[in-house]
Amino acid sequence: MAPSHALRCCKRALNWIPVLFINLVVGWSYYAYVVELCSNYKSTFFLLSTVSYLVIFHIFLTMFIWSYWKTIWSKPAGPSKRAGSEERAETQQEILKKVARNLPVYTRTAGRAIRYCDNCQVIKPDRLFSKCTHCIFKIHHSKVLSHVFPKGADMVNNCVGFSNYKYFVLFLAYASLYCVVICATVIQYFIKFWTLPDTHAKFHILFLFFVAALFFISILSLLGYHLWLVGKNRTTIEAFRAPVFANGPDKNGFSLGFSRNVAEVFGDQAKYWFFPVFSSLGDGHSFVTRLVHIDPEQANSEHQHLHRSRPPPSF
Repeated sequence: MAPSHALRCCKRALNWIPVLFINLVVGWSYYAYVVELCSNYKSTFFLLSTVSYLVIFHIFLTMFIWSYWKTIWSKPAGPSKRAGSEERAETQQEILKKVARNLPVYTRTAGRAIRYCDNCQVIKPDRLFSKCTHCIFKIHHSKVLSHVFPKGADMVNNCVGFSNYKYFVLFLAYASLYCVVICATVIQYFIKFWTLPDTHAKFHILFLFFVAALFFISILSLLGYHLWLVGKNRTTIEAFRAPVFANGPDKNGFSLGFSRNVAEVFGDQAKYWFFPVFSSLGDGHSFVTRLVHIDPEQANSEHQHLHRSRPPPSF
């Protein structure tokens, strides 16, 4: 028992290495940009331009860090026992079918059976997947920069699902904008690298541009993919394997139209869209389908009823 416990502790500690690496890179980028660039080359800046650059830089840096840590510390939403638990038995599927009739559960296994989690001992609600050693609603693969770092490296060290997916998308967006601001303001000094005074500051500028460009290229494709998923109201798992309903697989089973799909993640109040505060619609335990079992008018009324009593965004 002791060795296995020690191994688990070591694994948990190692999982924080990518997070530590990201924070070290961000800390160094702050030093290189604010101290080395703006201080050592302030004579070549117009004062107004310098202030403008620093204001924009700090805005995107703040939003980036805020979104990043909200993604890390937000606890992923999992199932509750009220989803219906039953003891295993030879007639389990018959029992599950009877129980599921009274639950807002529409998806099935590939064999059209009721989805059931043996570990959690509950009927699986829609869009619940067994990952990260437990069940998570609307889970997404979050291997950021997995082609740059060793296999399995996770830049957020957390499962990304219903409760923190908005934070994750904002993290990718603000990380991209942060890199764009750095590249756009540093490129003029990068081009004039050989004519700059021969100090260690010029090498900070050189590496700052390369690192920002590398991270931007790496993150941009992932951001574009997740924005596409938001527009389709799909998870990464659903994008590769269409959810199965009673009538068969339907990759657009949870799509409610572009604007409503976006509102599912970012909320129906635009003033909260750009801040890492929880404003996603729904309770995270049941989801309106794309009219697989109900007609459009009923779906619309159910969607409004489901989201009418949601809690206000929390900071």
